[in-house]
Amino acid sequence: MVRARVLAASAIGVAASGLATAAWAQGAGPVADPANTAWVLAATALVLFMTLPGLALFYAGLVRGKNALSVMMHCVAIACAASVIWLLGGYSLAFSGTAPLIGDLARFGLPNARAGVVGTLPETVFFAFQMTFAIITPGLIVGAYVERIRFGAVLMFSGLWLLLVYAPVCHWIWGGGWLAQMKVMDYAGGLVVHATAGISSLVAVAMLGPRDGFPKELHPPHNPGMTMMGAGMLWVGWYGFNAGSALAADASAGSALVATHMSAATAGLVWAVIEKLKFGRASMIGVVTGVVAGLATVTPASGFVGPVGGMILGALGSLVCFHAVDIVKHRLKLDDSLDVFAVHGVGGLLGTFLVAGLASTALGGAGYAEGMDAGRQLGVQALGALAVCAWSGIASAAILLVCKVTVGLRATPEAIEDGLDLSSHGERAYQS
Repeated sequence: MVRARVLAASAIGVAASGLATAAWAQGAGPVADPANTAWVLAATALVLFMTLPGLALFYAGLVRGKNALSVMMHCVAIACAASVIWLLGGYSLAFSGTAPLIGDLARFGLPNARAGVVGTLPETVFFAFQMTFAIITPGLIVGAYVERIRFGAVLMFSGLWLLLVYAPVCHWIWGGGWLAQMKVMDYAGGLVVHATAGISSLVAVAMLGPRDGFPKELHPPHNPGMTMMGAGMLWVGWYGFNAGSALAADASAGSALVATHMSAATAGLVWAVIEKLKFGRASMIGVVTGVVAGLATVTPASGFVGPVGGMILGALGSLVCFHAVDIVKHRLKLDDSLDVFAVHGVGGLLGTFLVAGLASTALGGAGYAEGMDAGRQLGVQALGALAVCAWSGIASAAILLVCKVTVGLRATPEAIEDGLDLSSHGERAYQS
């Protein structure tokens, strides 16, 4: 039973491919469970809350005041565009069909949605829950290119990226694709969400170039309090992100929630201790960055590990991500402005590897799928990470190249100097 549950939970698309197709085709199919439906509806709202307003506030507080509104605008615009794209192709490419690499267009526009059941959920609820993941993932990348990108490039890149990067990887892992068949473990998005966004962020930074004055001139966050409020919303929303990925109101959801919370709490404390030892004081920005690092690190493992496993993931995630920030910005001199790769990418990948050991029942985890052990699982996790990172990097570079020769990538020096709030949107976050 444990092994069957682990294998099922390893894909958010637990009822994808054959089962889902049968339900759509027959109309009757399995019956939706009211309790599971109610929980996933609530989780859907929590995950959307992570982007609007959580991520928007978190990122906006970290930039200069003259660019705060533009960051919020990016998050809102991506939410709108991703929702439409998800309905008109993204969802179908991710969750329909039985091909190993990409889905088909059988669910384009969600035909006969009222009759569909996916697992124990109405298809509309499953669709909406997955849509909120499709919204926040390109939204995470916003943090890499703030204060210097054209608004048109944000829309074009995010839309194409959702179809060419997110949907295929989602199909590989959660939609019954080749990595799902190899029994990769990614409970809620260490690879599908954090690795794709993190690697793509590095590519975007390399092609877009740094902010003026980087790395010698680094502007401090204009509103740490706003960032703290956004981080708090992300923390609460992450309950829906991870626990909702059980797709059921059951013990797996409860275990995922506890592991998630313990990872975040531990990571925040560890980051504060590191800052105290290195700089003599702990900062608010540091603590909430640590919390987010812990949340990202536990994401792929949340339903597979116990509470102590969550604490281990949080501690290691905070420690590794802290040093990753320094390496990316000061050694590699890449202006990943709000540390998307160093926190989300590195955290998600770290959790993807660590779950291979921490899922062991000897450590309080849920165990492995049939025929798997820690060593075999680690090999599958490594293969999955390599494939996802390679595809994300190559496809993102191609998309950015298209954006560069069409709408352009970097805003003009004058627009950057004036601030993107005014130059791109004709508004200001603050009136003097």
